[in-house]
Amino acid sequence: MAFNFKKSITFHLTQAAKAQRARSGMYLGRIGLHPGQESVLKMLADEDGQTMTQLAAGLGVQPPTVTKMVTRLSGQGLVRRAASEADGRLARVHLTDEGKARIAQIDKSWKRLEKEALAGLDDKERKRLRRLLKQVEKNLASSAVLGEPDELDDTGDV
Repeated sequence: MAFNFKKSITFHLTQAAKAQRARSGMYLGRIGLHPGQESVLKMLADEDGQTMTQLAAGLGVQPPTVTKMVTRLSGQGLVRRAASEADGRLARVHLTDEGKARIAQIDKSWKRLEKEALAGLDDKERKRLRRLLKQVEKNLASSAVLGEPDELDDTGDV
């Protein structure tokens, strides 16, 4: 029997992620940001002065992606780069006053998005969903979970 991807959990996870990104894009656009930029600002709000490498690791993206994001955020006056006092070869990224002011707007947008996304779920269901999504993320981050793609059988089942 053929694999019905539209009934798969990963299909629905992908659809939910697309809907979340589109909705967050709408909210973030209202405050002059693009999806992903808010994550950089929030990471810096938690720990200002991170290096590009630290930001990339925290965001789970490649360093060139962070470089592009920081360049755009710098152009908007939300962050600034400065040479590390300990090692002048390292650039540290800092929030500007405008960047710090944007954090409250980001929080408001994310709270609204969270409320919309989880409407109809009680606290117990929300906690369970959080736990399950963390496990899915962990599984997908681990290359050893399923092995190589050629280890799947002819039906697509593991």
